[in-house]
Amino acid sequence: MDSFGFTGTMEKLGVERRLLSAGDNKNFLDPFSPVVESQKEHAQEMLGQIHQQFISVVRAGRGKRLKETPDMFSGLLWVGQKSIDLGLADALGSVEFVAREVIKAEDIVDFTPRENIAERLAKRVGAGAAEAMARFGVFQGITLR
Repeated sequence: MDSFGFTGTMEKLGVERRLLSAGDNKNFLDPFSPVVESQKEHAQEMLGQIHQQFISVVRAGRGKRLKETPDMFSGLLWVGQKSIDLGLADALGSVEFVAREVIKAEDIVDFTPRENIAERLAKRVGAGAAEAMARFGVFQGITLR
């Protein structure tokens, strides 16, 4: 959980905060208001509970495969072979592999945007044309800003 505090900046700029709310905590951790210590403590307590729930779920889900270390649940990331060594993952793979082999999806659609022929041609011709114009001095005396 992260946020910003703009109260000092607003004060320097002469910006007045006008917050209307119906409950004592409707402005919970509002970045444009000073920190309310009781709200901060409540957020920290919630984060602690969520963290413990996460740890419990990982331990239950990974079972004996998990090779827990003192810093495993510290917020660090474990990827690749290291995550396998720690028992956090079973193997390396890709989204397509999981879709095909684990979920057994029959139709996999790739929604990655691709350039069409016109865009590729425009880039090639555009770059080539600009290079040729530069070689022949077309841009001589022109200042681009």
